Amino acid sequence: MTTPSDPTTDQTTDPATAGHTADTTPSVVHLTSGGVSVVLDLGAGRLPVVAWWGAALGDLSAAELDAVVRGGLAGVVPNELDEPEVVELLPLASGGWRGQPGLEGHSAGTSWTPLFRAQATTLADRVLTVHGVDEQSGLAVDVVVELLGSGLLRSRAAVTRTSGDEFVVDSLQIALPVPRRAQEVLDLAGRWGRERAPQRLPFVVGAHLRDSRRGRTGADASLVLAAGTPGFGFSSGEVWTLHVAWSGDHREYAERMASGTSVIGGGELLLPGEVRLAAGETYQGPWVYASWGRGLDAAAARFHEHLRSRPGHPSSPRPVVLNTWEAVYFDHDLDRLVELARAAAEVGAERFVLDDGWFRGRRDDTAGLGDWFVDETVWPDGLEPLIGAVRELGLDFGIWVEPEMVNPDSDLARAHPEWMLAPAGRLPMTGRSQQVLDLGHPEAYAYLLERLTDLLGSHDVAYVKWDHNRDLLEAGHSPTGTPGVHEQTLALYRLLDELRGRFPAVEIESCSSGGARADLGVLERTDRVWASDNIDPLERQQIQRWTSQLLPGEIVGSHVGSPHSHSTGRTHTLAFRAGTALFSHFGVEWDVSRASADERAELARWVDLYKEVRPLVHSGRVVRADHVDESSLLHGVVSQDGSDALFALVQLTTPLTSATGSVPLPGLDPARRYRVQLQAPGDVPRTRSDSPPPWVVDGGVVLSGGVLSEQGLQLPALHPEQLLLLRATAL
Repeated sequence: MTTPSDPTTDQTTDPATAGHTADTTPSVVHLTSGGVSVVLDLGAGRLPVVAWWGAALGDLSAAELDAVVRGGLAGVVPNELDEPEVVELLPLASGGWRGQPGLEGHSAGTSWTPLFRAQATTLADRVLTVHGVDEQSGLAVDVVVELLGSGLLRSRAAVTRTSGDEFVVDSLQIALPVPRRAQEVLDLAGRWGRERAPQRLPFVVGAHLRDSRRGRTGADASLVLAAGTPGFGFSSGEVWTLHVAWSGDHREYAERMASGTSVIGGGELLLPGEVRLAAGETYQGPWVYASWGRGLDAAAARFHEHLRSRPGHPSSPRPVVLNTWEAVYFDHDLDRLVELARAAAEVGAERFVLDDGWFRGRRDDTAGLGDWFVDETVWPDGLEPLIGAVRELGLDFGIWVEPEMVNPDSDLARAHPEWMLAPAGRLPMTGRSQQVLDLGHPEAYAYLLERLTDLLGSHDVAYVKWDHNRDLLEAGHSPTGTPGVHEQTLALYRLLDELRGRFPAVEIESCSSGGARADLGVLERTDRVWASDNIDPLERQQIQRWTSQLLPGEIVGSHVGSPHSHSTGRTHTLAFRAGTALFSHFGVEWDVSRASADERAELARWVDLYKEVRPLVHSGRVVRADHVDESSLLHGVVSQDGSDALFALVQLTTPLTSATGSVPLPGLDPARRYRVQLQAPGDVPRTRSDSPPPWVVDGGVVLSGGVLSEQGLQLPALHPEQLLLLRATAL
């Protein structure tokens, strides 16, 4: 079993580390880029040991690097092993490690505790590769460590069965040590409609495991796991964060040993017997990304910079989307949809997406999945009349699919029950009246590829909303029922890659019950993620705040819903709904054809603002204030050169105090002077003030970035569930 590797996405060459081979690679390697240093100890023939990962150390001689390694070694204490405890990137018991093992597996109960010795190393372009061998166990490993230009660190490992009987791989996990001063752990939890909820706990002795066994990233996935110094925040403290770039089952963990040694790590979470290697076969784990920073914003910025540097990152302005789901649901009627497209164009939309309900038998969510043919009873002339009307209005056209799922009530399921993932002899429990199509089944894969190719090849489609609405429970290959999540994930990647090769101009969104498949693995093949099915702006403020710990706004969809929220039943002003969507990839999910003329005119003003600020929002640095007030939050985006910034003060609930107090505007250049003004149309929310602060009445204020970020400004006192926009422009 061989898993294909991903291409390196950072092509910058560092002359200090270029061109080394097994004969010339030093015993201590120093990778540095983007304000980060990684020092790797290759001594004693072991796999790489991270001796330092954090702030850039500057130019160091070989002697100084050796001192960094030696200075980080602990002494030997009574009743312990006779050598200092170190953490290899693939930590094993043979190296003295007694925590989460880097490799678990066996061959009929043998070869379960290998001892790898490095036999070859290469070092070039800030990429270190170490090949280790254990001839007695019949195993070899390859460990890759890469420091990207952003200062983002990524690593992965591969294990090969070199000789002997079949070897069962139970787990392959990367571990990165963090210093003892990292005393707290923060990660994210959640559920459908409430993704990305932060939780913080002490970093105590033991393991904090975040396992996802859903066959997809999961709405409850940690997304990014962070260890940091006490009280770390968005702009304070040191943090070390980790993300597993894999769209199937996975693990992220933080572990502190009784010795005080602490690590964060993770990898793919394999089902029993899922990966079995015959002689000559290789299993390669996913990339594990890690980011250090002084504060969570700095750590997030490294992820954002990396994503933006990818050759396939969306480069054109992110178009304003009108999605039909919460506007019409399954009520597909050509005249009504053309009317909706006309209203969308009127308010400035640039893309029209036809959501669920266009294919055979799909009049509700209990039937039809798998039958990917245009429903002739709803569309007697096909989709072309709608697509033609949309294109004439100047909008491009997108369409919804959910290829990996199948309703038992479908022609496909009735014809091919053997194409569904299931344990031998029975089907798993249904979810949303769905089962899962086995992409590891060659005929099922070929069917989907043919249907999707026909859909995209026969219609003028610019965008695909690719949904995935249930967990992979008891996901077994037919007919034996052998575990299939690993192969399902790889097959999904192959399917996306093949479609992208055939239709390179088509953009694809990863949607999965909202935000349940948002990871850097699927984003190697898609252009956008849907953060949550819940577009209630009050809920979205927190969801988007924490999604941005990994992803920049231009690849996170956020839509303006109707005044009355589909998901929560709350009612909000248009300013609160639109001001929340403004900081992501802006869209509308509301029947604007039935909105009032005043509502459409106001929405058009927000669309105009989005088009004005999207170059800033989609390229700038995300900033989040640590302490405004427990009832409110402030966030924004600052341009990379510090010349422009847009902030939102968001009042979540009623505050305990009658005035807001001074609110800092983080991220501005302390040496420059800025004019700060309220930004229309987000300048007229309902307030609790008889009169606003004097600077607002005066039409703005000029202050240095240092004063604005330290002292801040007094802002109008807002009623709950309101927001206020501020623009800061350098003079």
